[in-house]
Amino acid sequence: MTASASWPGAGSYLLVNAADGKCLDVPAASKSSGVQLDGAACASTANETWKLTASGAGFTVKAAHSGLCAGVKDAATSSGKAVQQQTCGSASTSQVWKLSAVGEKYHLVNAKSGKCLNVKNGLAQQNSCDSASTKSWTLTVAGKTASPSASASASASKSATASASASASASKSATASASATATKTATAAASATTGTSSSAFAAWPTATGSRAVTATIEVTGTYDGALKRFYGSGALGSDGQSEDQDPIFELADGATLKNVIIGDPAADGVHCVGSCTIQNVWWEDVGEDAASFKGKSTSATYLVDGGGAKKADDKVLQFNGAGTLTVRNFQVEDFGKLVRSCGNCKTQFARHIVVSNVRATSPGKVLVGINSNYGDTAKISGVTVVGDTSKKIVICERFKGNNTGAEPPALGSGSDGTNCIFSTSAVSYTS
Repeated sequence: MTASASWPGAGSYLLVNAADGKCLDVPAASKSSGVQLDGAACASTANETWKLTASGAGFTVKAAHSGLCAGVKDAATSSGKAVQQQTCGSASTSQVWKLSAVGEKYHLVNAKSGKCLNVKNGLAQQNSCDSASTKSWTLTVAGKTASPSASASASASKSATASASASASASKSATASASATATKTATAAASATTGTSSSAFAAWPTATGSRAVTATIEVTGTYDGALKRFYGSGALGSDGQSEDQDPIFELADGATLKNVIIGDPAADGVHCVGSCTIQNVWWEDVGEDAASFKGKSTSATYLVDGGGAKKADDKVLQFNGAGTLTVRNFQVEDFGKLVRSCGNCKTQFARHIVVSNVRATSPGKVLVGINSNYGDTAKISGVTVVGDTSKKIVICERFKGNNTGAEPPALGSGSDGTNCIFSTSAVSYTS
C-alpha cells in the first residue's frame, strides 16, 4: 500500500520508532547536509519534527529546523546505507518515502530502493522491509497518533481474519509471542529512556579471558571481543598521560568494536579514524583516554552505546575530529571529564555531542566540555549523577578553544540553549 488522501497526509509529524519509542532526530540539531539521522528521546523539538510534502506516490520528509530532506546516502539501493539529511532535490527518488501500513503503524519505504527506514545501533539506515519493530513508525502530530483510514484498517482486518482462519493455531502462538516480546521491549525502552533507574544499566562484566596486546589491533568491519580483557604490554604497557601513546584498538572508518573489556594498562584505549561504533566496551582503568575520535568529515558519526569507564585521571572520551559523537546507555565512575571537544588541536571543527541515558558516579569534574567559539553543541538528556550531593560535577562547560596548543580558558557553564542544550529535568541526583 502507498499513501493516499485518507492516510496521514501533508503536515508536520514526529516519527516515533516502535522498537524503543524514540523519535527520528537530527543529532545536535545540526543544519549540515550529510548528517546521519538517529533516534533520540522524544522532546518535540524542531530537529525531531518532520514536514511531509506530497511527491508522486509518496512524500518528501523535511527536517523543520534545517529545511533539509531525509534521503539515502549516495542515493544507494543497497541495505545498510545511511539515511541522512540532505539538500532537497539532490537525490531525486531516494528522498521520496512511501507509507505502508503495518497495523496501526507504518513502514517508510524508499521510493528508489524499495527498502525501509530502519534504526540499527541507534542510527538511521535503510534495510529490507520485514516485521522487525525497528522498521515500524508511529506518526504523531500535536500529541495525536495518526492511524490508517477506516477503510484501510477494515481491509487489513479482513486480510488478517482470513489468514487467521487458515492458520488459527500458528496465529495464536505468534500473537502471544509478539505480545510478550513487545511488552518486554517497551518496558526496557521506557527504563532506558528515563536514565534514572540503575536497573537500566548493565552490571560491570566479568572477563571471559585475558589477552596481552603488544601492538595496536587494527579493526575493519566488526570485531567482537566476546568480553575478553585486552591490556597493553611491551610498547603499549603504559597507563600514563602521554599524548603520543598508541591505542589498544584502532577502528577504520565505519568499523564496529563490541563486547570488549580494556584492562590495565590501557595505553590510549581506542582510536576511531572515521565514523565508528563502540558497543558494550568497558574500561577498567582508563589510561590517557578511553577513546579518541579523529574523523575529518563533518558528516562523520561516532556512537558509544553501552559499556562504561572507571578511573580516568582526565578525559574519558576525547573528541579531536569533526562530526557528531553520540554517547548513550553509558556509565562512568571516578573521572575528570566524560567528553571533551579538543580545546587546542591544530585543526579545529564545529563538533556536536549528544549524551543520553548516562550514569555518572562521583568523584568527577565535568560531564561535557565544548568550545563555544567554534560552534560546538552538546545536547544532554537522561543523566543520573550518583553520590554528588553538593552538585560539584559540571554538566556542561564552555571553553574558548584555540589551535595554538595553549590551555583554553573556561567561559562559563550550565545550559544556555545554544551550545549547552539541556533542561533542568535532564539531570537527576541520587545518593
